[in-house]
Amino acid sequence: MTSIISINQSSPYYPRRLLDLQDPPVEIYCKGHLEALQLPSLAIVGSRKASQQGLRHAYDFAKSLANVGICIISGLAEGIDSAAHSGALGSELKRPTIAVCGTSLDRCYPIKNRALCQSIAEKGLLSEYPIGTITKPYHFPQRNRLIAALSLGTLVVEANQKSGSLITAQFANDLGREVFAIPNVIGKVCGSGCHQLIKNGAKLTERPADITEELILKL
Repeated sequence: MTSIISINQSSPYYPRRLLDLQDPPVEIYCKGHLEALQLPSLAIVGSRKASQQGLRHAYDFAKSLANVGICIISGLAEGIDSAAHSGALGSELKRPTIAVCGTSLDRCYPIKNRALCQSIAEKGLLSEYPIGTITKPYHFPQRNRLIAALSLGTLVVEANQKSGSLITAQFANDLGREVFAIPNVIGKVCGSGCHQLIKNGAKLTERPADITEELILKL
């Protein structure tokens, strides 16, 4: 079983990008390959109740980007998050993927993602909550700031206008990170959040190359 390791800000493994936050965690708890924390990374987030097209986009984008050396970061939630993690794990290079959890690492939420969680644990799990922490609803939007800070950019695949994914995108924007959004069919609620992001300056994204071209100077 992969052990849980605590890392404080003085550790060489502590991701320096987290220090861009106004409230960086003093300590984080990790499982897996700590070297993954230093890799160039992209967050992929979106709706828990995603369409089949959205799930396919998340999987395919994650797999393609992982194949060019980008570490995929998401939040282990149902829907887009799970598809993104699975796409990275299915890449030819078998690159690490990092799940930033809204629970302590002795728990798995949602329970139905236990098998996925175990697969990711060999690559990278991260939380700011100590073992035994009682999970609170606010932990999940709070962890979104870590997802945004760890990444060079955030791709929103599918989201409505009240989605927590827009919180992640806002954190990314506030931190000066790139924000990408995949457009959807006009009138579909599940894509309205992405359209809102594009109106507000997010890069309209149709293919993985739209992301790599934007991030090439940061890789």
